[in-house]
Amino acid sequence: MSAYRRYDLQFFTATILEWKFLLVGDRYKDIIIDSLRFLVKEQRIYLCAFVIMGNHIHIVWHIIHPHTEEEVQRDFLRFTAQMMIKEMRNSDPGLLETFKVEARDRKYQVWERNSLTVPLRSEAVVEQKINYIHNNPVRAGLCHIAEDYKYSSAGYYETGVDTFGFMMHYKD
Repeated sequence: MSAYRRYDLQFFTATILEWKFLLVGDRYKDIIIDSLRFLVKEQRIYLCAFVIMGNHIHIVWHIIHPHTEEEVQRDFLRFTAQMMIKEMRNSDPGLLETFKVEARDRKYQVWERNSLTVPLRSEAVVEQKINYIHNNPVRAGLCHIAEDYKYSSAGYYETGVDTFGFMMHYKD
């Protein structure tokens, strides 16, 4: 972990195409969880915080050298999109049709192309982003307290128990 520096963290946000609520069902959220688990296991990222909402995700992560921000984001978004398209093809072809774009380089598109990455350069900013992430489900009315939301790292920060098996506290 010596390559990790606390303030090389990034706040990453990706949105489902046209803000559609694809991530309401657990099967699509689980695709994201599995992909994050893979990125941690393959030592591409340290994952410090996340939340999966109905139509977007927020992540605080550190990209591990020699991997690059562009490569990790591209692979993460591409893989999750492919798995979600496969799931829709198998279980809900009508839903899949709502993601048809017939672009030159793809037939379907799951993620908006304008994902956002913000470098987090101070502890105050890291804490502000993590609090923002964790309180997203509360603000959306999905739970009363942040740590009750299953698809978030809020429980890890509240209890210290890593039920996902891939979290790293931003202070570590």
